[in-house]
Amino acid sequence: MKAQVNKHKVVSEAEWLKARKKLLVKEKKFTRLQEELGLERRSLPWVKVTKDYVFDGLNGKETLADLFEGRSQLVIYHFMFVPDDKAGCPHCSLRADGFNGINVHLKHRDVTMIAVSRAPYKKLAAYKKRMGWGFKWVSSGDTDFNFDYHVSFTPEEIAAGKPFFNYAMQNPGHSEREGHSVFCCFGQGNSSQNDIDGLIPPWKAAK
Repeated sequence: MKAQVNKHKVVSEAEWLKARKKLLVKEKKFTRLQEELGLERRSLPWVKVTKDYVFDGLNGKETLADLFEGRSQLVIYHFMFVPDDKAGCPHCSLRADGFNGINVHLKHRDVTMIAVSRAPYKKLAAYKKRMGWGFKWVSSGDTDFNFDYHVSFTPEEIAAGKPFFNYAMQNPGHSEREGHSVFCCFGQGNSSQNDIDGLIPPWKAAK
């Protein structure tokens, strides 16, 4: 790194400004493309949730519908923390440091965000306290939720080398992966799982 810094080109402020403006044109074009892509993503069809899931957390047993907390949208971060782990995934922990506290803003936009892991709730609560986080975190350990949303994989799938991950049959590199799932709830007065549609499947940046 030091060698790269020593070799880096140094110019006058006027030359830098010229180069910066040239790059700015590309940046603005890229921003517009991102906005178009975001619109296309939001326009994708939704998938109806037809399976009942019950999670374990601070409030005891809760259904997927309960996790919305009366709001119309639910964002779930799939946090890598399996039953045998002594601590959460370092990468996921770094991500959690970034989104911890965001709920106060999301709630004003009719969105609830939580984390879900397969480890028992007691482990999640202890690690959450250790890290000083305030977001809601529930356990899906007694359900097929993680497997159904393709962020957890069975030993048989791993042995075969090609579970369904990131929209294709491929090796996920680990038996547990991170990602986001987004859900929308219709008819908030009804707690039926059948009123929930999945907006975005578990996501990981495409390679």
